[in-house]
Amino acid sequence: MTAPLFDKIALIGIGLIGGSIALEARKRGLARTIVAATRSPETAALANKLKLADHCGTDLAEACRDADLVIVCTPVGACGPATKAIASSLKPGCIVSDVGSVKQTVIADMAPHIPKGVHFVPAHPVAGTENSGPEAALLDLFQGRWCIVTPLPDSDEAAVARLEAFWKGLGSQVERIDPKDHDRILAITSHLPHLIAYTIVGTADDLGGHLNSEILKFAAGGFRDFTRIAASDPTMWRDVFMNNREAVLEVLQRFQEDLFYLQRAIRWGEGDKLFDLFTRTREIRRALIHLNQA
Repeated sequence: MTAPLFDKIALIGIGLIGGSIALEARKRGLARTIVAATRSPETAALANKLKLADHCGTDLAEACRDADLVIVCTPVGACGPATKAIASSLKPGCIVSDVGSVKQTVIADMAPHIPKGVHFVPAHPVAGTENSGPEAALLDLFQGRWCIVTPLPDSDEAAVARLEAFWKGLGSQVERIDPKDHDRILAITSHLPHLIAYTIVGTADDLGGHLNSEILKFAAGGFRDFTRIAASDPTMWRDVFMNNREAVLEVLQRFQEDLFYLQRAIRWGEGDKLFDLFTRTREIRRALIHLNQA
């Protein structure tokens, strides 16, 4: 039997991502001991009831004692305070990582609290659902999905390789990307779509008036599928937009310009412009589906 990659893993935060890491790491034998911690006694009790980890408590520092790998699985706005809280318990040689979908701000918040001799290797598993909390944890959540690793210039290569091996062990495909490039890519592919989904649900509610009941009744097909992600955790997404504001605002500005182009084409009956855009974007979408199935 292959020896586990880590003797002890500590997960700070035990929601969808933290819980799924715990389930998958146990299933695949990647650690001898998996512990978790959260500041909420109710969340810890639920995690223990669901048996996500070997134990989940509310003392963040204690959970990290003697851990070989610590993954901070909190919303991005809490990553800095969480790292500060566990710093005194991190042993030399330990790897500290995260799962945040924003990298530059998280790195700036966490790095000052990483003790000398501890290896900080930021990462982001590009996986999830619109559900949150310990009960949302899933096996196979990371299977075939990307995990983006964003090492720092002084990151220890052996620690980076070990974290990459862990994510591959969870079933992920792994790629290294510069933190700034990561934030711009995710602003386009994830953050803006969530912003649009949240907005269109609010717009539909505001405009519905006396038709609101009918809107809910007929909110099937495209509306239902497109707005699924608007059910995502508000705290997590508030923190994402507050911490990746420059990249999001840049992408949002371009999107607004493209919307104005469409608005003008519709107003002036320029069907050829609409047809050309829809044809081009349909081919892009089909190519994306083919790429993800390859």
